[in-house]
This record gives sequence, structure tokens and C-alpha cells, in this order.
Amino acid sequence: MKPNILIVMVDQLNGTLFPDGPAEWLHAPNLKALAKRATRFANAYTASPLCAPGRASYMSGQLPSMTRVYDNAAEFASDIPTYAHHLRRAGYFTCLSGKMHFVGPDQMHGFEERLTTDIYPADFGWTPDYRKPGERIDWWYHNMGSVTGAGVAEITNQMEYDDEVAHFAKMKIYDLARGKDDRPWCLTVSFTHPHDPYVARKKFWDMYEDCEHLDPVVPAMPYEDHDNHAKRIFDANDWRSFDITDEDIRRSRRAYFANISYLDEKIGVLLQTLEDTRQEAVVVFVSDHGDMLGERGLWFKMCFYEGSARVPMMIALPGGQGGSVKAPVSNIDVCPTLCDLAGVDMSEVMPWTEGESLVPLLTGGTRVSPVAMEYAAEASYSPLVALRQGQWKYTNCALDPEQLFDLEADPHELTNLAEAPEHAAVLERFRQMAAERWDLERFDAEVRQSQARRWVVYEALRQGGYYPWDFQPLQKASERYMRNHMDLNDVEENQRFPRGE
Repeated sequence: MKPNILIVMVDQLNGTLFPDGPAEWLHAPNLKALAKRATRFANAYTASPLCAPGRASYMSGQLPSMTRVYDNAAEFASDIPTYAHHLRRAGYFTCLSGKMHFVGPDQMHGFEERLTTDIYPADFGWTPDYRKPGERIDWWYHNMGSVTGAGVAEITNQMEYDDEVAHFAKMKIYDLARGKDDRPWCLTVSFTHPHDPYVARKKFWDMYEDCEHLDPVVPAMPYEDHDNHAKRIFDANDWRSFDITDEDIRRSRRAYFANISYLDEKIGVLLQTLEDTRQEAVVVFVSDHGDMLGERGLWFKMCFYEGSARVPMMIALPGGQGGSVKAPVSNIDVCPTLCDLAGVDMSEVMPWTEGESLVPLLTGGTRVSPVAMEYAAEASYSPLVALRQGQWKYTNCALDPEQLFDLEADPHELTNLAEAPEHAAVLERFRQMAAERWDLERFDAEVRQSQARRWVVYEALRQGGYYPWDFQPLQKASERYMRNHMDLNDVEENQRFPRGE
């Protein structure tokens, strides 16, 4: 029997806060309860540390160089199968409540139903331009106002969105219990928190009044001490226009932690609703990428440092006993894992899929293959790539010196070993693995071609009549509650769970 699947996705959640489930000091009782019965992946990574490319890769099991979703305004092609396609093809009902940052006219990508619109635009307006290195596109680039403006609010744009995402997801779990559809289901609930801006409701803000983790472990460094890509991120974030104080940093981190608790409460409602309606499901908890949270002076994402690239990931099977996996994995492994758990054959597309099933790791197996990451969006002037294998992380970009970090000895990535003679053999091994995987010159040319095409299309489509691609949720009011083509007795009976005697 194919299992039901509940996927809870969050946005920009730093995986270092989940060393083996939520850190002890986080106020996250529901996620901690889930962790006890889940397999916890302590070293899970994104395929790309930015929303749209990371999510397209997560859904398809392919890196951005394959999906061509290089940035937050690159189209996710309709002919790329996602886990929603694979499961739906195998007889599943597939549904999405919340964000997935699909760009392009296809706003479903295998989902049979979407319950909400997205929080971000679906067009090409956020396209970076490698032809203009150093240009800031002020109306959509991140800036440090998210840090200087951190604090408390009872409603924000993002809270309004996530409140809606949670409500519709809970209602769908109730509806699935009514038994009108005998297919197994896969419900994806995707929140936008704890993504900046760093603003939280007072209820959750107050939980961290005495938190001992409001200061970064690695304080801000002088601009000139950063690597080249970090400098590009600082410039893209317009850091010179802001005076960031220690109090700004503490307030931002406090609000971020508070929003983890905000999410935990919503996740608890979903899991309780699942239990109350006597439904069993595989539960997957994952993020698209992380957030640097002021470590080294960096914020947001867009780099391969641990805070940005590492994500929490947990998989709980019905009746599972839990466990911990230390081997590096990727959130693009979710797609083949779901298919494996559901008995769905992906063989027709596996030659082009980077992700690997995690099912063997759920039962004590091992994994030695490297985890690959790519970044080719804002703050980059040419694509960056990275490999994580064992204790090592290797990064490369045609414009920058290579980096090699020993994460066991140097978890905060403060010492680049790429020029250390004693590690020359390790460096050469990673160089060879990277050369077999990537042609950086070709990768750069493909990104540039994509950007140039999209700028032409976007500027053309904004002239004259404009038809947006944004998903428009529709409700069939004539099929809701009680209408005169229905039998009231049937309505009252069929909408009740459990049924009356």
C-alpha cells in the first residue's frame, strides 16, 4: 500500500541550528517531538543557496545547470518531471499549499491542486545581468534594511501569507480524511518563514528574551578580509548605506529564532490534525537553503558557507523509531526518496537526475558520493560550484581562488587549505571530481544566454497589455457548503469526520 506523504517545507532555515534535530535551546516542541521519531540528516545541503533555483532542484532532483533555473527569475520548464509528477503519474493526489517560487506560465509542475497563490512573482523581472557586474537592482535586491528594521509586529506581509498557508493546509488535511478520494495523497505545505525581514510576533519574540545565542559565533570581519564572493554579496546588499549595530544583530537573530517558534506552532497544528483525523503519513521536514545570520558579517544566503548552504532535513516514517545520519546529503535527494518510498519507478529520468534515494540511509546504510552545489544568481559574476564529501568542502569559480575547508577541524570555515602543501592530494582529488562534473566556461555561457533572452522577453511583455503568470487560486463557490443541486442529508453526512452512527 502506497503511503500518504506530508511535506513541510520552510524557507531560509539555517541547518547549523539543527545539529541533530532542533538545537536544545530553540523553543520548538513540535519539531523536537517529530525529530524523536524521524531520521535526522545532520549534514544536509541545498543544491543552490537561493529560493527559486534551490526549490526547482529540490522538486526535480536536478542541479540548476540541468533545470536551467539559475536564479529567482529563471523559468522552470514544464517538461522537467518533479516529485509531484512522478507521484501523480503513479496514482497519487498531489497538492501544494504555499510557496514554491515557480517562474513561468506553468504554476503547477505536477500538482493537481494549489490552495494558495505564491508570495513571489512568477515573471522574469528579477533577472540578474552578468553583462553589468556590480550593478545593484535596488527594487528587488536584498539590502541591510532587514537587519536595521528587525523587531516586533503582529502582522506582516509574510505572516499574512503563512497564516493562510497553514489554514488551507489544515482544511485540506480534514478534507482528505473524509474519504471522498481513495487515492494516496502527497500534500506539500511550504512556508516563507523564517526568511527575512526579521520581524516576529511578540508572543514568540518574548520566548528569546534571555537567549544566549543572539551574538554570532564568528563576529563581523573587515570587508577586505573576506573572500571575493563574500565581498560581492556585501556590495549587492548595499552594506555601505547602513550602520549595523550590535543591537541590530541581536534583534535580527532574536526575531529569526522567534519565527522558528512561530513555524513550530503551525507545524504542530498540522501534525495534530493528521493525528486527530486518524491518518498516517510519511512526514518530511526540509528547508530550501539557510541564512548566514550575521556570521562573519554576512546575512541571508547566496554563498556556500555552512549557514547559507546547510539545511535541516528530517524524514519520519509511520511507526518509525528515528535515528541520525551524519553523511552529507542534499535536499535534491527528496525526490528520488519519495519515489522509492512510494514504489514509483524513476528509471526513465534517472540518468539526468543528481539526487539519490535516502531510503538505504533510513535503515543504516552508508553513502560516500559527494554532494554538489551550484550558484549563478545575484552577487555572482560567473557561476560558482561546490562539492561536499566526508569532512571536506571544496568550492570553485572561474573568477576566484579555490577554497578547501576541513569541516571537522574547522567548522566555521576560517582556514582555506587550498594552498596548504599537506592537503595537495585532497585538493587534486576534488579538482578532478569537479572537472568531470562541470565545464565552467560552458556553464557561464549558458547563464549569460538565459539572462539576455529573459531581459528581452520581460521588457517586451511589460509593454501594452500585461497578463501575469502568477497563480490565481479559484474556489468553486457553487460546490461549497450547501447548494440547491445537493441533498442536504448527504452534505451533512459526507462532510463529517468521523461519520455519524
